[in-house]
Amino acid sequence: MGTDSLPLTRHEPGDRIDPCAGKNILDTPGFRAYIVGMETGTEADQTPETLLGAVRYFADADVALAFLAAMRWPNGVICPHCSGTRHSFLKTRRIWKCLECRKQFSVKVGTIFEDSPITLDKWLPCVWMLANCKNGISSYEVARALGVTQKTAWFMLHRVRLALQTRTFDKMDGEVEIDETFIGGKSRFMHRDRRTRAITGTGGAGKVAVMGMLERDSRKAHSRVRVSVVPSTKKRQLQPIVRENVETGSSVFTDALKSYDGLSAEYIHGVIDHSVAYVNGKIHTNGLENFWSLLKRAVRGTYVSIEPFHIFRYLDEEAFRFNNRKDNDAGRFVDALRGIVGKRLTYKNLIGSDLPLCSGIPAPI
Repeated sequence: MGTDSLPLTRHEPGDRIDPCAGKNILDTPGFRAYIVGMETGTEADQTPETLLGAVRYFADADVALAFLAAMRWPNGVICPHCSGTRHSFLKTRRIWKCLECRKQFSVKVGTIFEDSPITLDKWLPCVWMLANCKNGISSYEVARALGVTQKTAWFMLHRVRLALQTRTFDKMDGEVEIDETFIGGKSRFMHRDRRTRAITGTGGAGKVAVMGMLERDSRKAHSRVRVSVVPSTKKRQLQPIVRENVETGSSVFTDALKSYDGLSAEYIHGVIDHSVAYVNGKIHTNGLENFWSLLKRAVRGTYVSIEPFHIFRYLDEEAFRFNNRKDNDAGRFVDALRGIVGKRLTYKNLIGSDLPLCSGIPAPI
């Protein structure tokens, strides 16, 4: 029996059944009360606040489906194929059938869960754990906790990371810190043969360059970050990203990297030379250094080894937790679920097997 189920009103033989009744899950009184509880907090017992509570709560297949349907269609079920609002609920299969385009669909269609045989009572705790574990959670831990294989858990986590991607494109303003770092193995932990082969230059050689921007605390919100993988730390790579993400006239603070020279023409540019000092009044990048420490703690302590073409996914994960750190576990979980719609990641796309081959080696994502 699948988990895409829905609590429906039971009818006794001979009862007159309204043809429209039960076709919209939001029509049921219990479900409306659940939605009110989410919006107003008047029914706190309806909303899990801990991982243990979430596991118990979503163990009921009907509740899990109702919860996800409410998140996806707060104003009523809408067909993902034609956007129609007329539909019937197929109780035996626990899916909907659109009365306009005649197609059938489940709550998973059009989300990161689409075509997944994993049931919602495992998917939703997986989302909870990744959104709330400060140092991340490995696929081996998820596999043991949920009773799936490590390969399945790895695929599930990457699909959840897709939902955690930043969904705002508003430019940063006020005071913005800008810094870069490199992610890769440390030479002192490598075998001598590998170190000789891999380390051919300075400390950043053979590693992935990552650029970050942090908008400091203001009256409107707490500090938030944006991070991305960059091809290099050259001026032609970094400065266009700054102009794309930071409002002209804002105060930007960087280290003494020459790639940032020239920003003073459009921004109030403060430079801190780390060979001299780390702080000079407001001029510092300590906020981003804190974020880098959290990121590398997760990479080195939890994930241990990451393929370069997957690094951007782990950046999305860490940035999500950092930007939502003031929220509670339930709030981060709900915010993560808001990003599941309209995103799809197949296994072939994840491992790059659907990309053109070059000399027998898949091109990086």
